[in-house]
Amino acid sequence: MSVTVFYKDDVIARGQPADFAAALRDLAPLARSADLLAFDDETGRQVDLELDAPAAPRPRGRPALGVEAREITLMPRHWEWLARQPGGASVTLRKLVEGAMRAGRSQRECLDAACNFLTVMAGDRPGYQEAIRALYAGDRDNFDALCVLWPTAVARHARTLAWPQDAS
Repeated sequence: MSVTVFYKDDVIARGQPADFAAALRDLAPLARSADLLAFDDETGRQVDLELDAPAAPRPRGRPALGVEAREITLMPRHWEWLARQPGGASVTLRKLVEGAMRAGRSQRECLDAACNFLTVMAGDRPGYQEAIRALYAGDRDNFDALCVLWPTAVARHARTLAWPQDAS
């Protein structure tokens, strides 16, 4: 899960939590602050970061990666195709599912993610309700005008969640 971490109104980290948890842990006063908020980059929902020291190392193997074995049923030609792919069936299926998850978000899901984020970060800011209406109406110009008084990082992240195709 990719997250964006805000301290007050500024982005201080973005990416996989494991990549920056140690750095945040080293900033002890900051890490325990109520002003430190993390948001799932797909849903816009606030998430808790596990900033406590890492647990004892787990034994090697797939359970340590969170892999869960389940049964799937495919036609023989599907198994043959999967067997010819680099990395084999499991790697190929994981890549296909990840790609579909990234590409498969509907515009409504993107708008909902922006709304989830804005409810926490801008719910008490001027123009919030009007900005949410503009967001769902697809009125980007009005949305931008309504959030001009908000912190730049908050408005920018909301736009990225709502319209990810424009973020690149």
